[in-house]
Amino acid sequence: MENSNHFGKVYLIGAGPGDPGLLTVRGKSILEKADVVVYDRLVSPGVLSLCSPKAKMVDVGKMPTHHKVKQSEINKLLVKFAVEMPGATVARLKGGDPFVFGRGGEEALELVAAGVEFEVVPGVTSAIAVPAYAGIPVSHRGIATSFHIITGHEKEVDSRKSEVGSDSVILSEVRSTKSKDPSQNLSLDFENLAKCQGTLIFLMGIANMDFIARRLIECGKDPKTPLAFIEKGTTPNQRTVMATLETAGETIVRENVTAPAITIMGGVVELGKTLAWKKNLPLSGKRLVVTRAAKQSSGITARLTALGAEVIETPMIETRNVLPYCHAELPSCIANSSENKVAEPVEFEDLKNFDILAFTSTNGVECFFKQLFAAGYDVRVLAGKKIASVGKITEKKLLEYGIRCDYVPEDHTGEGLGLLLQKVVGDESRILLLQGNLADDTLLKLLPKAIRWTVYETLPVAELPDWKREAIASADAIVFASSSAVENFAQISSLSSFVSRLSFCIGRMTEASAKKHGFETVTSDETTMDSLVKKIVEYYTMGENA
Repeated sequence: MENSNHFGKVYLIGAGPGDPGLLTVRGKSILEKADVVVYDRLVSPGVLSLCSPKAKMVDVGKMPTHHKVKQSEINKLLVKFAVEMPGATVARLKGGDPFVFGRGGEEALELVAAGVEFEVVPGVTSAIAVPAYAGIPVSHRGIATSFHIITGHEKEVDSRKSEVGSDSVILSEVRSTKSKDPSQNLSLDFENLAKCQGTLIFLMGIANMDFIARRLIECGKDPKTPLAFIEKGTTPNQRTVMATLETAGETIVRENVTAPAITIMGGVVELGKTLAWKKNLPLSGKRLVVTRAAKQSSGITARLTALGAEVIETPMIETRNVLPYCHAELPSCIANSSENKVAEPVEFEDLKNFDILAFTSTNGVECFFKQLFAAGYDVRVLAGKKIASVGKITEKKLLEYGIRCDYVPEDHTGEGLGLLLQKVVGDESRILLLQGNLADDTLLKLLPKAIRWTVYETLPVAELPDWKREAIASADAIVFASSSAVENFAQISSLSSFVSRLSFCIGRMTEASAKKHGFETVTSDETTMDSLVKKIVEYYTMGENA
């Protein structure tokens, strides 16, 4: 069948072994624009959070003992989406690499037969990445000059065998007849594998590993060969269990080694005792939910990830630029949220009527300047005016626009800003407050002659997808940067399902909101992201009960 330009295009994307940082730049760019994402069980929440919020998310995840959706049905599903959605971007997101025992070839053949255009986006295979995160190189000079990847796969196929050569990579596929007797499920050339001097890496073989180890020993492999089981590699729950070939079976039972896990055999395993680096990071093994708005979360996400945490970005609010308006009540224009006020548009030309401009959030800064520039003005309209900021984060955002602050309170709250302006400016100073639609009246009560312009609107996120709810439920802690994020999180989440009720908060108002909803709180010393990250690290490194 000839290719049709009227179909959507399918991308077979390797998601890597779990850590979202291992997703390729190409894969990320496609997920951000995908209309449909068909994903597997082993794709981590961190990777799924990179998908477009508008994408249709389809879970076809396979469990070790049964298929949620059969492979043949997945193949047809990809064709269906492409045919029924002309011009759409359909992402098939698979753990590891699509063509390394990922059955991506089968999906590609189905697409070719249907005349659907496709592209393969390779991923980092767990066979190499997971040992690396455990400090085990799959090859090392003087120890192993080849590595060999073997997988147990529940499909009857002929074993593929290649000659063992220096610096070679051999991919062998195991034949399974789904027999309860492992010896009937495997069709491996154990004699050649036993003679192999390179590193042996077994994927998805935990259930058969006792039998595999015994057969390798029977065929002459040294029973003392170092071996490591690595569970849930590159995720917060990664665990490495050391053994030898002769103790493999008993170790699996004693240590309760479970899938997903890989098994690596050879002299390189010993290097893991010295080179393990991931487990030494201060936030290694922690899953943290960051609730900042999507465009603001990247900074703290990058810092927490670099410290070893898995971060699930879960914005609770989103902001929308609006033309400035205030709520008018004749004869004054003191703004608040009372129902008897009427919203009135204002003009940037009116800025000449104010002496001080006070910004209370980074959103206010961004939205004010975007609308200012869109209206044909530039920063020259601020000449001669004093600029006030609620805190260091907002002050830093103003600097990005070339604006230096004249007033920043030590107490980075609305109350702190109001008290500072009360103290340093005269009663006759004309103060303009640039805020969002959900701002409270703290500043207006302290500065009754001030005028408030609403320069952005805050909209709550209406719902969370099922995969994100599951990820949040097992998180170690929630990171809150605003009271509104806490309130919306409590409204749309099932708080009773959380394994942990720990929260890290920035600012006293955020802390108060979290406590109101039953969270245990740890609050940053300062209302800055640097201080918040520092507090998170201190909490976990100094002891959770310190």
